[in-house]
Amino acid sequence: MAKKKRPEKDVVQSIRGVTSLEEAKAWMAARGITEIECMVPDLAGVGRGKIMPASKFLSGPVMNLPLSVFLQTISGDYPPYEGLVDSVVADSDLVIQPDFTTLCSVPWAQDPTAQIIHDAYHRDGRPVEISPRQVLKSVVDLYTHKGWKAVVAPEIEFYLVEPNSDADYPLKPPIGRSGRPEIGRQSYSIQAVNEFDALFEDMYDYSEAQGLEIDTLIHEDGAAQMEINLLHGDPIMLADQVFLFKRTIREAALAHKIYATFMAKPIAEEPGSAMHIHQSIVDAETGKNIFSDAKGDPTPEFFSFIAGLQRYMPAVMSIFAPYVNSYRRLTRDSMAPINVQWGYDNRTAGLRVPPSPPAARRVENRVPSSDANPYLVMAASLACGYLGMIEGLRPTEPLEADAKFLDFELPRGLLDAVAAMQYSEEIATVLGPSFVKTYTAVKQAEFDIFMQVISPWEREYLLLNV
Repeated sequence: MAKKKRPEKDVVQSIRGVTSLEEAKAWMAARGITEIECMVPDLAGVGRGKIMPASKFLSGPVMNLPLSVFLQTISGDYPPYEGLVDSVVADSDLVIQPDFTTLCSVPWAQDPTAQIIHDAYHRDGRPVEISPRQVLKSVVDLYTHKGWKAVVAPEIEFYLVEPNSDADYPLKPPIGRSGRPEIGRQSYSIQAVNEFDALFEDMYDYSEAQGLEIDTLIHEDGAAQMEINLLHGDPIMLADQVFLFKRTIREAALAHKIYATFMAKPIAEEPGSAMHIHQSIVDAETGKNIFSDAKGDPTPEFFSFIAGLQRYMPAVMSIFAPYVNSYRRLTRDSMAPINVQWGYDNRTAGLRVPPSPPAARRVENRVPSSDANPYLVMAASLACGYLGMIEGLRPTEPLEADAKFLDFELPRGLLDAVAAMQYSEEIATVLGPSFVKTYTAVKQAEFDIFMQVISPWEREYLLLNV
């Protein structure tokens, strides 16, 4: 029997992304896709949406979701709508349209399933200003209008832990292939990573099937704490990849009866987990890094970008550290920064300039935690740098000493961080006043819900002593 002719290298063979509905039909037909997961990232970075038969999606890919999906707290509650939107509008439908460039498979699904990230629009065609993906797009547009393109590379830390069905019990490292949990610090240990080889093989397979470009996997300081580095690229594309990667490693871990968590501080005596963002800016026409001049020296734009981060990071701290737990990571005498200092290859500073050739000169923002929304983290960090460049700000002198014991220069709690955002007119201008108002209302509501819980510390020290 004659062999079937292999298709040309085209959209059907593409692992990730198409450009139109017609190409999506061919892509899905080639894979026998029966279902598609249609999702939009909410303020917490949770995918909200609908699962539908592939045939229904292909017959009309636009779907509706209520505006309230962008008003929901992490606990599923809602802030008071007063001053934000009335209850009728909150429950009114938005138009959710697919971004076909994000189409990819769901490799862990039992039946052939695809997934696609959507953008949200009002019924009159305006983008939804409080959608995290739209907030990032708006910041990217600011760079576009200046003839610049931002390039980012995220590093995401996370823990593997034993399944935990009762939230009153602390988390513990899982059992590896040796039959024992990890004890002590195993930073950069290959053997400690090998304890979970089968899990990580699934993670790599799942990632490859979705077109997620993992650069490296390392073991971090904490017990069963890992870090994944993604290749550098466009901020929106990389935020999409982080959004999908979080889901991917959770699914790979669950397949091995393990949890993967991106909590900023999941285990009391272990280090916290960060989402470091490397950032550089290139000329949109030439592709040359504007942080370096023709001689290879740093440019005024490079220093202004750093200065913008120094000045405005406190105002976006509620994005970098979005939950009460996030601030447990940011403590003195740890590698988590508590300051807005910068330095050359100084990991104790909030802003690090890694060693690199001039073409790769960049700034690493070490403040965000891994529990944060990747779209909002990249938007906020780039917004700070943008403000620094357009305002011509100058940074402090680079810090050569250990910054771990310096005074706190960042908000120490969620309410302080929310207040800093509310009082920053500059941040409201670049991120959008409606976003700032909605985001801070959601964060205040989350804090109020947290305050309803009585902690073991309070029972331990206050019950019989006060």
